[in-house]
Amino acid sequence: MSSAEMRGKPSEGEGAPTWRLAHLTRGTIGRLLTRAYRLRLEGWENVPEGGAILAGNHQSYLDPALLWCATPRPTHFVAKEELWGPKWLGYLLDHFWAFPVKRGAADRDMISTASGLLGRGELLGMFPEGTRNRDADSDELGEAHGGVAFLALRAGVPVVPVGIAGTEHALPPGAKVPRFVPVTMVLGEPVCPDDFEGTRKEKVAAMTAEIMSRIAQMRDVARKA
Repeated sequence: MSSAEMRGKPSEGEGAPTWRLAHLTRGTIGRLLTRAYRLRLEGWENVPEGGAILAGNHQSYLDPALLWCATPRPTHFVAKEELWGPKWLGYLLDHFWAFPVKRGAADRDMISTASGLLGRGELLGMFPEGTRNRDADSDELGEAHGGVAFLALRAGVPVVPVGIAGTEHALPPGAKVPRFVPVTMVLGEPVCPDDFEGTRKEKVAAMTAEIMSRIAQMRDVARKA
């Protein structure tokens, strides 16, 4: 197993104690954040067994943290490489199911790690917009990148759209102190790679458009919940 793959999940050897610690911490932090944000997760029945990508709208640094806490199954996350700058933060990210991506270029390590996790039946959390939407109150989502669809097609796994509402008010871009307001996450029916035809480029484009449409629908449902 490569060092890139090891970032996603320690083996039963040296990394196992840290993996167990991550499970324990996830449970403890999850209970605290669930209460603080009155966190609701709806539509979990739409998540299939085995590997899948959870793809959500991105409007706050809280999005991955709350989704990480809310999902009944462990979820790994892709995060921008710059977050590994501070050593303490990089250490935490490495040992709590996150791994880096180099933005603006094809990152073979990220693709290898993500494909390995999905192939082992793990869940992967991603945000197709790539960065926080600074106009989160708008009905429009940010411009999507094709990485989610590319990985789904490559690994042959479905993408579950996740609509997130509330984090845009809890910790919007620029805010330093979070507010404890209700947060709702709604998971929709999966988008399956087998439903798309054409060249790889055409399939990535069509699947990306469908994923974003479903995310917008789920976000609207979450706002009304």
